[in-house]
Amino acid sequence: MNLSGLSQLDPRAAKATSVKAEDDTADTPEPQALKITAASSNPKMFTLPWEQPLATWPAELLANLPRGISRHVVRFVHVGDEVYAMKEITRQMAEREYEILRRLQKLELPAVRPIAVVTGRHNREGEPLEAILVTKHLKFSLPYRALFARNLQHDTAERLIDALAVLLVRLHLAGFYWGDVSLSNVLFLRDADAFSAFLVDAETGDLQVNLTNGQREYDIDLARTNIIGELMDLSSGKLLPDDVDEIEVGNRLVDRYHSLWSALTDTDKFGPDEMWKIEKRVNKLNELGFDVDELEMKTEEGGKRVLVRPRVVDAGYANRKLLRLTGLDVQENQARRLLNDLDAYRASTWRDGEDLEIVATDWMREVFEPTVRSIPAKYRSQIEPAQFFHEVLDHRWFLAEKAGHDVPMNEAVTSYIENVLPKQVLNKKDIDTLLEEADAGVIDDESTYYENNSGADGDDDGYNPDFDPDAAVWSH
Repeated sequence: MNLSGLSQLDPRAAKATSVKAEDDTADTPEPQALKITAASSNPKMFTLPWEQPLATWPAELLANLPRGISRHVVRFVHVGDEVYAMKEITRQMAEREYEILRRLQKLELPAVRPIAVVTGRHNREGEPLEAILVTKHLKFSLPYRALFARNLQHDTAERLIDALAVLLVRLHLAGFYWGDVSLSNVLFLRDADAFSAFLVDAETGDLQVNLTNGQREYDIDLARTNIIGELMDLSSGKLLPDDVDEIEVGNRLVDRYHSLWSALTDTDKFGPDEMWKIEKRVNKLNELGFDVDELEMKTEEGGKRVLVRPRVVDAGYANRKLLRLTGLDVQENQARRLLNDLDAYRASTWRDGEDLEIVATDWMREVFEPTVRSIPAKYRSQIEPAQFFHEVLDHRWFLAEKAGHDVPMNEAVTSYIENVLPKQVLNKKDIDTLLEEADAGVIDDESTYYENNSGADGDDDGYNPDFDPDAAVWSH
């Protein structure tokens, strides 16, 4: 974090956390007692086996969710009713990443939510252990390798790149220099026919007031290089369709980024009689999912030309509209699809003149809720309700086209659950394979060579009966 410019940052980011990461080269002693600095208090955090290396934590604590390849030991852990991602890294790195993620959270940027940083860890022999960064698991999200283990469309790589381009533009607009852009450092959520991307690794990042063109271009060039390499790795593992050109996909990121950046930041020139083009520009930005807070307008050439530059607030135009109408908080493309179905419902019930908030309440009760309640229990952890609804609508259209007439919604739901949904989710074999790949990439911790999850003393329960919570420090 560039602390010299902290006072110039958005006040939300400047005051995001009390944690102040030390310089990586600072030779300061490790805390002698366990210290958990957390954004929210969860008493269950104290019951975890912090005295064990993360790679040896007992299986009953772990959530069997696919992980991406990482240089560090990472585990998904049940903590009460929540699932947290734990990453074992040095204290300086953990504190720095926690600090950055807190600032990104305050700016409402798409990144995993930081929960805590745990320092002062020691094993039962008193030897120091690395710190742990704790983040909240992003429900329904998947690393990119898991997406290619599913039965997805042939253009999955291109759609992932489009999502990453949007994420990179949003971060750059906020002044965040990433420094290590890759598919591996991103989690993806299905978003209707597209994806939404969330930053999951901020180790190398730096939040500044504004980025230079050189910083932005470095991020873009690094992203292109990393993505081409990652796709070639997928190809060698027979996970990438044969017709995908890895270099072309990498170039696509560069093109998509520059196109979106231009749409959001360029200054347009209009004649005094072309002011209608301003509305067109705003509508285009809304269609891209971005809200416009204000327009900066000035004249040149003696008033013959008007210069207009929008001030973009952030993505989420459709999301905020749907949230206001229904209380549903979903991804942007999902929100568009649900709003379109709401409009169709309004027209089909001859209620065009009625208050939209009232119509939306009836649509929720009569259409959306009965549909998503049909999701079988075994699939509810793998597909988001809004995504399920979108896919059922697509399937209903397919059935109607095949039959030559409209198909009732309940019939479409039943057919989708029986014939399509099982192909869209990961099975245990897929997850086990992904976890093996993820662990194979870890290079920084000797505990990864343990062959089982029993403790160093052979005690399988993973808990320390001598652990004294009074000797630990909990700070907020």
